[in-house]
Amino acid sequence: MTTSPRLGMPLIGALLAGVMLTAGAQAQNYPDRPITVIVPFPAGGLTDVPARVAATMMSAKIGQNMVVENKTGATGTIGAAFAARATPDGYTLFANSLADAQNIHFQTLTYSPVDDFAQVGWIVDGPPLVLMINAKLPYKTLADMIAAAKADPKSVNFGTSGPASSPGMAVAMLNAAAKTDMVAVPYRGSGDAARETAGGAIQAAFSFVSQAKPLVDDGKVRVLAVAAPARVAAWPDVPTFQELGYKIDFRGFVGLSAPVKTPKPIVEFLNKQLNEVVQSDAFKSRMAALGMTVPAASDNTPAKYDAFIRKEIARQGELARIAKASSPEPPK
Repeated sequence: MTTSPRLGMPLIGALLAGVMLTAGAQAQNYPDRPITVIVPFPAGGLTDVPARVAATMMSAKIGQNMVVENKTGATGTIGAAFAARATPDGYTLFANSLADAQNIHFQTLTYSPVDDFAQVGWIVDGPPLVLMINAKLPYKTLADMIAAAKADPKSVNFGTSGPASSPGMAVAMLNAAAKTDMVAVPYRGSGDAARETAGGAIQAAFSFVSQAKPLVDDGKVRVLAVAAPARVAAWPDVPTFQELGYKIDFRGFVGLSAPVKTPKPIVEFLNKQLNEVVQSDAFKSRMAALGMTVPAASDNTPAKYDAFIRKEIARQGELARIAKASSPEPPK
């Protein structure tokens, strides 16, 4: 049976109008039940904490619970794949992070970290990586450590969270730039590497500020350099790698996204609520203690966050290549 073109076009138009009305009704009533936020890393980690704090504060504003679900594994790709396939109705969200900009260069993904998500906005920027050493070592500066590594190749070892990670890439880049052969020792995470450095099992590690600070405060480690354009407020006397002549820049970020076909009004609603939370003094003060900052509200839009993610994927691809890692081409 065939349909007359004269009858078919109005029918198609009516169906499209019905779909638009349904999407509009969903957005108008949103949210009318709890929202799940998928965090692809364990509870208490650098992605989980800001996402969990933001979700709790947003729950109070929107009148519905935002429940964090830690769906971990495969450097964050299991949770990301689950979120990408979720129904795009605003009731499943995803906390994306630096790992999403890096994974595409080390793994074959079943989803796109940009094209399969509608970006909502930043939760936080940072923290940066810092190079820390066991406090009992004699090195007072990065130059001291590099000199020792050149004098006795493989005498300095670094704890990392694997080659497909910021700490692992940072070690590879420092070795390439300094012409050293410091040994990378993989651990399950940068937190484990930090603790092993403090205990003396290994000599050094690239760790995030929030992981290093309590160990510095306890006198167990020293920080020699910061992998960011600016010095860290907690340690104003510690130079950046750029000041020391090394182009090593690794900073984290955490943001909020939704499956790609989530209605635009829902994405805009979430962005507004997110901004009101993250711009609050209560949220900023809690994140500052972790070495994290919040972008200005005028910069924290879905479009600007999407552009940032795409640019960061390209930048991480360059870093991966510098670190002699194989990578597929990043999305255009």
